[in-house]
Amino acid sequence: MLKLRLKRTGRKRQPAYRLVIMENTTRRDGRPIDQVGYYNPITKQSDFDSVKIIKWLGYGVKPTPTVFNLLKKAKIIEI
Repeated sequence: MLKLRLKRTGRKRQPAYRLVIMENTTRRDGRPIDQVGYYNPITKQSDFDSVKIIKWLGYGVKPTPTVFNLLKKAKIIEI
């Protein structure tokens, strides 16, 4: 099953995350199928490709709870 989840990048104690599409059995820092954005929790800076995200969600990709909250905050997903 495909998941929309975070992939950690950055240095020790300076995390940055990429928003990626991956198989749920792949390890956290494994090879993604597609990269659709990034998020920096220190500066609260984020950039999401909403067109790609909506396309993948239409294919049935499930976001993780953390990613779901980020997308809701960015108003890409509305409930």
